[in-house]
Amino acid sequence: MRVSVIGCGHLGIPHAAAMAELGHEVIGVDVDQAKADRLNAGQCPIYEIGLPELLARHTQSGRLRFTTDIREAASFAELHFIGVGTPIDADGRSYDTAQVYGAIRQLAPHLDRPCTIVGKSTVTVGTTSQVTALAQRLAPAGDQVDVVWNPEFLREGHAVEDTLCPDRLIVGLTTVEAEKVIRAVYAPILDAGVPLFVTDPQTAELAKGAANTFLGLKISYINAVADMCEAAGGDVSQIVDILGIDPRIGSGGMRPGIGYGGGCLPKDVRAFTASAQQLGAEQAAALLRAAEVINERRIDVALDLITRALGKRPVKGTRVTVWGAAFKPGTNDVRESPALALAHALQQAGATVTIHDPQAVATAMVRNPEFDYTDDLPASLDGTELVVLATEWPEYRQADPQALAGRPAHPLLVDCRTTLDPEPWRAAGWTIHQLGRAGK
Repeated sequence: MRVSVIGCGHLGIPHAAAMAELGHEVIGVDVDQAKADRLNAGQCPIYEIGLPELLARHTQSGRLRFTTDIREAASFAELHFIGVGTPIDADGRSYDTAQVYGAIRQLAPHLDRPCTIVGKSTVTVGTTSQVTALAQRLAPAGDQVDVVWNPEFLREGHAVEDTLCPDRLIVGLTTVEAEKVIRAVYAPILDAGVPLFVTDPQTAELAKGAANTFLGLKISYINAVADMCEAAGGDVSQIVDILGIDPRIGSGGMRPGIGYGGGCLPKDVRAFTASAQQLGAEQAAALLRAAEVINERRIDVALDLITRALGKRPVKGTRVTVWGAAFKPGTNDVRESPALALAHALQQAGATVTIHDPQAVATAMVRNPEFDYTDDLPASLDGTELVVLATEWPEYRQADPQALAGRPAHPLLVDCRTTLDPEPWRAAGWTIHQLGRAGK
């Protein structure tokens, strides 16, 4: 099948490469000519596990190419994926869908034959019907243009895997013809046994927000329990194991730390909370808002732990190394990164901050040039007085505490992601403090 992917960012690039991997002929569309040129050369502007190899393979084979000409995409493809950004609006609570409507306004006037538009972006409930009306009004093909909403459930850092081997596919549609097209484009995935949920558009629109918001609730819940453990002298990691045994709960997503970030969870929780308020579901909105408040306060909780770890030494004037800039491991995305938020709070308190990250130094430098950066893990410790682990990269779990212990004069580590086994670090001479493990 010939498909287009409109919008080449953290969603669009992996999706375009994955569609080529499934055997389709793919054209990606972006407004940035320099980005399109770079992608056509097989160079990936974002980091995702397996994506650079996939992109290079299919741009070289000719199955995948990129352009800034949306008319070219309209004449080429029979199915158009919309993967543009929907950042949080100026009100801080709802989605800014300007790019979605902008893409439709540019694409639809060139649609002169039957085709299907498939929305991938996360949107407010009711968007599909409005986009359908706009597309059919502007397109020469009129009501022969179908609009489907097919929300993505990608974990950043695993976008390729989650596109090619998702745990489920959801499509909100209104016609039999649209369902046939969806089953055709995803045939290899469906043949592998992945379940397909065919719903009305409203259900599909709500499903993405519901999934991400539940994950946000789960993260905030275990962070609240971590605070209780610190107050009581308990061990939150053992509680996670105990809760995780219960099949009704599960341990997935229950990692205590400094909160969730990135381009999806924060905005999805905010927007879903706003939707609950708009729909008059006040108790639901109160529950969701509580999860937000817990997440917003995690930096203060981490600062308090750091202050206690330093003892009589003030944060002001302390040389601090922050391990992690990306909002999570496996990606170079630093949008709403708790690690950078914590680094900023430390700097505001008077610390001198150096940041290490295996992949996100370049992207972090663009957003936060005020910090010092290094991609050399041992060198990041030279002259430091305190190490703060803020992103749970495997490189930190796999680091040799004995080899690193000689770099700081008095090795002190605060694990804000509760990701390290503390015993090898203590055995190597480190003093280690962890969220949810007060005094342990």
